[in-house]
Amino acid sequence: MKKIVFALLAGVFLLSGFLPSGALCAGEKEITVGSKIDTEGALLGQMIVLILEDRGFTVEDKTGFGPTPIVRKAIISGEIDIYPEYTGNGAFFFDTEDSGVWKDFERGYARVKELDREKNGLVWLAPAPADNTWALAVRGDLAEKKGLKTLQDLAGYVNFGGEIKLAACEEFVTRKDALPSFEKAYGFKIADKNMIVFSGCNTAQTEKAAAHGTSGVNTAMAFGTDGALSALGLKLLRDTKGVQPVYAPAPVVREKVLAEHEELADILAPVFESLDQKILQELNSRIAIGGENAARVAKDYLKQEGFL
Repeated sequence: MKKIVFALLAGVFLLSGFLPSGALCAGEKEITVGSKIDTEGALLGQMIVLILEDRGFTVEDKTGFGPTPIVRKAIISGEIDIYPEYTGNGAFFFDTEDSGVWKDFERGYARVKELDREKNGLVWLAPAPADNTWALAVRGDLAEKKGLKTLQDLAGYVNFGGEIKLAACEEFVTRKDALPSFEKAYGFKIADKNMIVFSGCNTAQTEKAAAHGTSGVNTAMAFGTDGALSALGLKLLRDTKGVQPVYAPAPVVREKVLAEHEELADILAPVFESLDQKILQELNSRIAIGGENAARVAKDYLKQEGFL
């Protein structure tokens, strides 16, 4: 008798479109999305949330979860299922900073994909063709006047007596893999007297100094996809020698989750593959400089490109 009553109640709930609290339909697609606590992390995390919701997933939104170590622990433990990460961080995750593989877009991606799956059961999906790494940016008017497009161009400008004043943080100036590595590879030297050095690595601070010409500053420490670059009229100089590791953003998902939802790769690939350097700079700018909500910016872009 009890079985008959339960069956009748279940039929009523299904026909009426309602289920008891906590009950889920068999086969429902559930996923937890995380991200780091930064502008681009919020942007990419919201893109993942929105596109998966549009494709029928029930998404638990844990974007803005924490810094890199916290997010890594969360995905390895299964607290989150997917989040956006950067290929160059593989050098630090697996203690292989000295390997030249990280300075090549394709090789770095292949290597971190291999290591993370083998050691942590994590799968790297298709990356964006962008690089959010240490960089130098100059005022747009100077770049246009002197034809500065690359770090090699900057080296020639400095070595022929061009006026330069750099705003940077102490870490960028002193770390051997930051400014010193650029100077060594391209054969130039920025004198200490031509630097304004801040204690914290806040690129908004260095980039505003360059854009406004504060104390004669015309060059700034930057990151590759900083939103302020486009808004402030700064020109990012290309690292044609590949001095820095490539930090290409890509979704990272637990292997178990991907096995259950193989469509994740096909859903997210076209979205990330559309995000080049310029587009990410513009979108990040709307958040960091324009003060727009990351979810709104992500939704606008996905609709504009026909993903939603």
